[in-house]
Amino acid sequence: MLNSRQRAQLRALANEMETILQVGKSGVGANTVKQVDDALEKRELIKMRTLETCPLSPREAADMIAEEVGADVVQVIGFRFVLYRESRENKQIRLVK
Repeated sequence: MLNSRQRAQLRALANEMETILQVGKSGVGANTVKQVDDALEKRELIKMRTLETCPLSPREAADMIAEEVGADVVQVIGFRFVLYRESRENKQIRLVK
């Protein structure tokens, strides 16, 4: 669970990031979950977006994916959302306490 200082730190880091994954009209499937899991292990922090054709709201998609991969939802703004999960082998981000 992230505290407000950690969430602010991660939001600042995510501000300049590019969106790397999208959730489309098929919603959150096993393939999407696998891609997110792999991306989080490699990067720890990822930015995603939901397309207008997605049957889920951005908040619902973010919560569903975060629950599946064991990540934290950092923020949801518009159609975009940011997820964080500490990497087991590739730690890059040092969070404030």
